[in-house]
Amino acid sequence: MGEGKRTEIEVASKRCLIVGVHVYGRERHEETPLEELRGLADTAGVEIIGQLLQNRHYLDKKTFLGKGKVEELKLLIEETGADTVLFDSGLSPSQARNLEEELGVVIVDRNELILTIFNTHAKSHEARLQVELAQLLYQRPRLKKMWSHLERMEGAVGSRGPGEQQLETDRRLIDQRIDELRARLKEVEKRRGLLVKQRDEHPTVSLVGYTNAGKSTLMNALTGADVYVANQLFATLDTRTRTWPIPQFGDVLLSDTVGFIRDLPHILVSSFRSTLEEARHANVLLHVVDASHPNAAQQIKTVNEVLSEIEIDSAEAILVLNKADAVTDPSDLQMLRTMAQTTVTVSALTRAGLDELATLVTDRLSSGYVEADIESDAGNGKLYAYLTQHAEMTGQDYLENRVTYHCRIPRRYLATLPSNDVLVHIRTAAGKPANPADPLEPAPAVNTP
Repeated sequence: MGEGKRTEIEVASKRCLIVGVHVYGRERHEETPLEELRGLADTAGVEIIGQLLQNRHYLDKKTFLGKGKVEELKLLIEETGADTVLFDSGLSPSQARNLEEELGVVIVDRNELILTIFNTHAKSHEARLQVELAQLLYQRPRLKKMWSHLERMEGAVGSRGPGEQQLETDRRLIDQRIDELRARLKEVEKRRGLLVKQRDEHPTVSLVGYTNAGKSTLMNALTGADVYVANQLFATLDTRTRTWPIPQFGDVLLSDTVGFIRDLPHILVSSFRSTLEEARHANVLLHVVDASHPNAAQQIKTVNEVLSEIEIDSAEAILVLNKADAVTDPSDLQMLRTMAQTTVTVSALTRAGLDELATLVTDRLSSGYVEADIESDAGNGKLYAYLTQHAEMTGQDYLENRVTYHCRIPRRYLATLPSNDVLVHIRTAAGKPANPADPLEPAPAVNTP
C-alpha cells in the first residue's frame, strides 16, 4: 500500500482488477460471474483490466482468498499494472488491511464501491446527508487501515505514537459528525412525515424494484413527466413524486424510489430509511422487475428481502414485469408470474400493458374507498370542510335543518369525522355498483371529539 492515507472513498478512473469468490453450497447470483460487479464498476467510472475467480469451501478469515490465489493475484497485478482491486463481496477491515499490505495496491470491496456510486449520484440535500452518514459508518472501523502509514512512525517509550493519537482524534470527530447527521436526518424525516400526511387526501402509489429495472422510464410513461433516465445502476437516489391521471378514477401521486441491489450495505438501508418512508405509506406498491434480465427471479427475492427489512409486506405489492418487449422466451414470464399473487406484464418503452396496470391499481385503490351518505346538522362547517378536503363530493340534499352529503371517501377517514352529530350510510364499496333493491342500512354513528 502507498504511503499516503486514504482520506475519502474514491475509485473513479482507477485501473482495476475484479475478484470474486464462490463458496460451494451457496447460491450463485449471476449466470455470468462478476457481471453485476462489472456493471457497478462501469457506473463508477472504473477501467477493468482483468479478473480473478475462485471456488472455495470456506472463506479465509485473514485474506478472504486462499494463499495460492493471493499469490496468483499478486502476479496478475504485476502483469497488468493495476492500482486497485475490486472484490465482489464485503470485506472485514482486517481482511482489506491484510490484502493491501500483501499486494501493495488499494483494496475496494463491494460495499465501498456502492457507496462511491451513491456519493456521485446524490443530488439533493437529503441524499447527500444520507450518503455521508453511510460513508462515515463504513469508514469508522477502517481508520486503522487509512492511517497505517502513521503506525510505522516510532513514538517515545511508554507513550502513544502519533498514529494512535490521530486515530483517537479521527474517531472522535467522526462520532461527532455521525451524531450531527443523525440529528439532521431526524428533522428531515419529521418534515417528510408531515409531507406524507399532507398528501393523505390523495391516493399514493410507490414504485420499488431492483436498480435499473426501468422504474423511472415507467414513471415517465405513466405520468408524462420527464424524470432522469439512464442505463446505469443507481441512476435514481432521490424520491420523486408526480401526478398520474388514471382514467375513470382520477389523479394519484406516483413516487419513484432508490433501487435495490443484492448485498445492499445495511448502513445504506438504514441511512435511506427516511427516503423509503414513501414506499411504507403508499396505498399501492408496484414492484417493478426487468423481466428480460437472466437473474430476474433472484432480483425479485432480493427486493422482497429489503422490503421486509424496512417492514413492508411484499405480498401486498403488484409485481410489474417490465421490459416484456425484450423477453425472448415466454416461459420465463410464466415462471415470474408464479412469484406474486398479482402480476401484470408491461413495457414502459412500447406502452404495452399500461392500461391493464392502471386497471389493477384502480381496483386496489377502490377497494379502500366507499360510496357513502353522511348526514349531519346543516350548520356543521367542520364536517363540510373535512369532507371537502378528504372526499370526492358528488352531491348534497337538505331536509329541514339536516344535510346529507353524498361522497366517495377512503374508508379510513370515516373513523375520524370531526363531529359528535353524524350518521353514516355506506352505500357500496367504490367502483362496485350498488344493488338498488337493497335498503340503505345506517352505520353506527361515528362520534369523535
